Amino acid sequence: MEEKKEYDLTIIYDYNEHPDIIAGRCDNCGNAQFKSSVKSGKFLRKCGMKKII
Repeated sequence: MEEKKEYDLTIIYDYNEHPDIIAGRCDNCGNAQFKSSVKSGKFLRKCGMKKII
């Protein structure tokens, strides 16, 4: 059985360093729906864990 990786949900991950395991899905929970925002020209995707795209 594959072990699930634990992510620190207080960290904002960079997509270039941590690309999606399954394209378009949250690495932590597997959801495909995100709350998103843009600040200082950076796209932030939120769903439990946060990634700058």
